[in-house]
Formats: sequence, structure tokens, C-alpha cells
Amino acid sequence: MIEQVTDGYVKVEREHGIATIEFFHPQSNSLPGKLLSTLAKDIHSEGLNPETHVIILRSAGEKVFCAGASFDELAAISNEEEGYHFFSGFAQVINAMRKVPQFIIARIQGKCIGGGVGLAAAADYAIAVEGADIKLSELAVGIGPFVVGPAVERKLGLSAFSQLTIDATNWRSADWARRKGLFSELHTDIAAVDDAIGRLSTTLSHSSPAAMQEIKKVLWNGTEHWDELLQERAAISGRLILSDHSKRFIQKFKAPKPSQAG
Repeated sequence: MIEQVTDGYVKVEREHGIATIEFFHPQSNSLPGKLLSTLAKDIHSEGLNPETHVIILRSAGEKVFCAGASFDELAAISNEEEGYHFFSGFAQVINAMRKVPQFIIARIQGKCIGGGVGLAAAADYAIAVEGADIKLSELAVGIGPFVVGPAVERKLGLSAFSQLTIDATNWRSADWARRKGLFSELHTDIAAVDDAIGRLSTTLSHSSPAAMQEIKKVLWNGTEHWDELLQERAAISGRLILSDHSKRFIQKFKAPKPSQAG
């Protein structure tokens, strides 16, 4: 099944108890609201499918796993309600990932920015390739990683999360992310990543669904309040994105780059 959304898509394929959910957007796999909504819906649907024993979350392309929020949509936000609605899309995806009974394996084939770091953190097991560097750029935009913050802090710890949040323009290497616990495995090339994902997903597809569900409950214990928490965080981002600082940053980001004389 492929659902086309705003020049991108979300695709779901199922085979031998393994559901692969792939998303794509031509702007570095950034996530506009409709794509977020579709992604959350498809993750939730696979969680209800008794034939699905494990979920693989991946994006298309090579260089960027996910660039986070769509700057086109950020630029179009004109009031707090619209801002809340947009950022609540990230809340819906993260909550869907934590609540499905299946383990989610994330295939991190490229860089993670902002909300992309949140998706990697919300996965139960992330397998990445060298060069999949990470950055929480939200403060530079004039907001903060409020919605994805609980997932990132849960996986990396408060100290590493604060480093990413405060130094918002600095990339951290994929090895840094592995050492801090964001990535479960780090491989030298994408073929090795896919081999590792194939091995683990096949093993899990033959494991006890009831046992995996109980394990996931234990691993996510203490996050039961996230339905409310992430919506509250979405409201904060939705308010801050209206600031003059944010508007100037977005306009500068979207401005055409001057061509260089040859």
C-alpha cells in the first residue's frame, strides 16, 4: 500500500510477520503535517494487525533519514492553533510508536535532524550507518525540542539530551549517538545495516508476540502520561514558532541561495 501525500509518500509492505513502513519527502525527508498524520495512522494500524510481529521504520534515499519539521509548513503557521496542530503531529507519531505492542526497528541510513532524532529515539532498536550524524536544531529556529524531548531524554539521558538541545547548531557523530544509546548498532555501510536488520527482524518475527508485548510494556514503563505531556509540549512549540526570531530564521532559511560565479 502506498499513500501519496504532499509530494511524498508513506508505504507499507508486509512479509512473513514483518511490516516495513517507509516514508519519503523530496525535501530531505522532512515531515509536513499530512505525512505525520499518515505515518501515525499506519504505525497504529500495524499495531492492531495480529499478523504483524515486528515493524521496521525506514525512509527512502541515502543522505538524510529525516530532516524533521517541514519548513514550508512552519512558514505558513499564522496562529497558535495552527502551530499546536502541526507540532501535535510529531506527538501522534511518537505516541503511536511507544504504544504499539510490536518492537520497532529503525533503519537509520543518513543524518537525523530535529524530529528525525525523535523518531530514532522512539524506536525500540535503531540500526545506523556510519555518517548518520545527529543534531537537535530547534533552539536555532527559535523553539526547542519540546515534543521529541521526552523520547530523546529517555534514550540518551538528561546530560546528552541537554548537550544536543543547547548546542543546537553542532552535529554529533553517529558514533557519539551510538555511545550515548540512541543507536543500538552502527555499521560501516548500508549493506551491513540491511543485513543486521534482516537478521534481527527475522528472529523477532519468530519470537513470542505475547512475550515481546510484555517486554515492551516494561521498557516503556513510566511513559503512560505522554499522551497529555506531548500535546502540552506541542502547544509550547506552537506558540514559540510565531515569534519574530522564528519568522526571521525561517525566512532566511527559505531564501534563495545566491548563485556563485564560475
